Amino acid sequence: MSLSMTSSLAALSAAGDGESFEAPGTEVFFWSLIGGGSDWAFTRPAAMMLISVAVLGWFFVTVAGKLTVVPGKRQFYAEQIYGFVRNSIGRDVIGDKHLRPFLPLLFTVFTLILLNNLFGILPFVQFPTMSTIAFPIVLTAIVYVTYHVVGIRTKGGFGKYLGSLIPPGLPGWLKPIMFVLEFLTYFFIRPLTLALRLFGNMMAGHLMLLVFILGGQYLLLHGDGIFLKFSGVMSFGMAILMTFFELLVEFLQAFIFTLLTALYISDAVSEHH
Repeated sequence: MSLSMTSSLAALSAAGDGESFEAPGTEVFFWSLIGGGSDWAFTRPAAMMLISVAVLGWFFVTVAGKLTVVPGKRQFYAEQIYGFVRNSIGRDVIGDKHLRPFLPLLFTVFTLILLNNLFGILPFVQFPTMSTIAFPIVLTAIVYVTYHVVGIRTKGGFGKYLGSLIPPGLPGWLKPIMFVLEFLTYFFIRPLTLALRLFGNMMAGHLMLLVFILGGQYLLLHGDGIFLKFSGVMSFGMAILMTFFELLVEFLQAFIFTLLTALYISDAVSEHH
């Protein structure tokens, strides 16, 4: 059981004397390990992000150092992940001509998001790091800077890059309207939706699992009658079912974030709008 669930269960037990159930809220996403004042805090999500970086670094560095013609299990898994990102995302979206410089970014983004999402259903952890908004924002900022810098270089300068936002062949009266819409899309809507999509899905999934698990525990301990206790058992069953659904969502969110990153880069390296 995760620390966030343990703290919530303790709160429910304290509230049990009043026979009331308090649904988990956004406070479960902030867990201070060191500090915790208004100035600074080293939080549990930050520790998990550092752990994920260390785990991924150790895994791929050790695999790369012992490559064999006939791969073992670890090399096989590493090659499958790399091949998926390269072929199913990078090559299909960006193309072979421009893919190579951006493949490390796509591979890093996919594996980092996927592992941190999987923390949400990992026993004794059960907290998706990307449900803390700061991490999707940082990843989005990296993608944002990358595709704008690439676009400016490809188009031959910032002015030409802005000019490329207007598709050729439009009537003169429509060009200002299209420019405003495309400018808002490229500079504001893209990064906003990229970060919020990942954050929102991970936060909602974690809260949903908490509600089923904590609600089931409360009904079993404090429910009057066989019906309420049976509802508690059903709530735990739904939590198990939703855990498998959450596994699919966690993979899809890593895939969608990486796919959109590749789409934005592909648009930036394209000679046309």
